[in-house]
Amino acid sequence: MTTIENQLQHKTIRAFKKTNLNQQQLQTLASVVNQTPTSMFMQQRSVLHITDLKKRKMIRKISSQSYVGANGDLFIFIVDLYRNQQIRHQLHKDDGRLHQTDVFMQGVEDTVLAVQNFVVAAESLGLGTVILGSINDDPLKLLEVLNLPPLTFPILGVQVGLPDQKPQLKPRLPLKFSFFENDYPRTFSSADLTEYDKVVRTYYDLREANRRIDSFTHQVEVKLDERATKRKDLLRALHQQKLCLE
Repeated sequence: MTTIENQLQHKTIRAFKKTNLNQQQLQTLASVVNQTPTSMFMQQRSVLHITDLKKRKMIRKISSQSYVGANGDLFIFIVDLYRNQQIRHQLHKDDGRLHQTDVFMQGVEDTVLAVQNFVVAAESLGLGTVILGSINDDPLKLLEVLNLPPLTFPILGVQVGLPDQKPQLKPRLPLKFSFFENDYPRTFSSADLTEYDKVVRTYYDLREANRRIDSFTHQVEVKLDERATKRKDLLRALHQQKLCLE
């Protein structure tokens, strides 16, 4: 029940104390990642623990978030098909299906599951976490910084450490809008979210940090507008890594 209680009270932490994980914590988190379910037992994910201060600074610049690579520990979770390619080559086999999109997606599944297991374990240890999709705000630059081999690709980062803030619990969509039985309901109206928008506006108005007037539907309206972004280089970056070629 403690694990479920932690999950139901999950809060993103963006301020960490000036401490790092000890070896026991690192070993525990690494073991949890290692035991995460994996598609076809291919284990197509790996983790980089970024301790190099220069690399942390460059990843912070890519992410445009001051807390990335600052206090706490920074981890980058990567799809890793390179290891299995090397196994095949050493067994005198060609690359087979490794360049196909479906195999890359298997690696994505492995990697995202590992991220979530890592976060749940970290919070069970009394640590705070923030999942970093922003590491791919400049995917080509990130590949350069991480110096990754072909057939690998960074999917998400996680910053973890002792929390130095106590943010309020962020209200999620009511389950009736996202949890269905058998069929997906197509009769949806944004007007149905009026009450939820009120809850979200109250949350932003009352929270301790970055107060503002905002709502869920307004964020959907604004954040998904077309705009210039280096995230448009994602497919180019994937192809550079010899991934999703078919």
